[in-house]
Amino acid sequence: MQPIEVAVIGTGWCGGLRAEACSKHPLVKGLHLAEIRPERLSEVAAATHPRSVTTDYRRLLDNAAISAVLICATPEHLHFSLARDCLRSGKHVLLEKPIALELDQADELIGLAKSSDLKFTIGYSQRFNPKFAYVKQCVSDGTIGKPVSVLVSRHITRGLGKKITGRVKLSPAAMESTHDLDFVLWCLEPAKPVRVYSQTNFGVLRESGLKDVPDLQWCTVTLDSGLTFVVGGGWSLPPGYPNFSSTWIEVVGTDGAIMVDDTHRDVMLSTMARGTVFPMSTMPGEAVGEVFAGPMASETRHFVEAVALDRPVLVTPEQARQVMELYIAADLSAQTNEPVVLPLANKRASLNPPRDVPAPP
Repeated sequence: MQPIEVAVIGTGWCGGLRAEACSKHPLVKGLHLAEIRPERLSEVAAATHPRSVTTDYRRLLDNAAISAVLICATPEHLHFSLARDCLRSGKHVLLEKPIALELDQADELIGLAKSSDLKFTIGYSQRFNPKFAYVKQCVSDGTIGKPVSVLVSRHITRGLGKKITGRVKLSPAAMESTHDLDFVLWCLEPAKPVRVYSQTNFGVLRESGLKDVPDLQWCTVTLDSGLTFVVGGGWSLPPGYPNFSSTWIEVVGTDGAIMVDDTHRDVMLSTMARGTVFPMSTMPGEAVGEVFAGPMASETRHFVEAVALDRPVLVTPEQARQVMELYIAADLSAQTNEPVVLPLANKRASLNPPRDVPAPP
């Protein structure tokens, strides 16, 4: 067991959560932070007491004491270059999704990690949600028999939706359903996707001026095992608790079924000042006193321990690439209004609706 020094690049919402988790882990003997906003850097540094801070992440690359880097920077088009630089510098990397914007970029990162025997994982934090992990267990151990139907529906509030779509023009499948596509493929492995058909619906975001961004995207995926599953994701719920996320999961098998209500209605807070809100309802989670409610801290601890104790990571980059290929195919399907067969050539869809389908008024 070797305590390690860890760096976090990008200390926004998720990066701040990961930095705090690292600062409290007994296997982290030193924390380093990189953030381009000095005021945010000072805020997170005050909470985590790092060994060093910088506004230029490149200063971290030459620090041989740093073993692992967590990349939490936005916008998402930065992911590839940041991860490439860190891997080339011999650092183990946890990279927030998406792994990259193009398949050949993902392949380059995977190749770099393999050639240098580095741990490289992608932030699919919902695998660390106990409810989701329990579904995986029930499928893997045969509790519900052979799965015959899987449905996941996820919605977040329009405030977060506008924030995401304002910084990167990626679809709901790429930015929201990506977690659930990963989750279902994880549950049903080793089956692999062979075909996807996807449709998008437009509404709130188009009315607000984001004319090419859909509110909702449904993906119907067929696996080589013969099973077909459906995943839907959207980002136009009315305003609620900041970054409120509501998810419903149902898996039906030959010997049983499991349903998961992850709609976060179990804790309700009502005040004169704020009305009714649903606390502890964000996807990454949040600190509550001395504990942390949510999966992101668990995922961060898992990565630290994988590096310090030389254990395998739960999410492999190859799995993340498969999810990426799937949501790119879904975007192509929504654009062409036709099913798309996998594996996929290295191409990407625009977010414009197909020409033969009239845009809603």
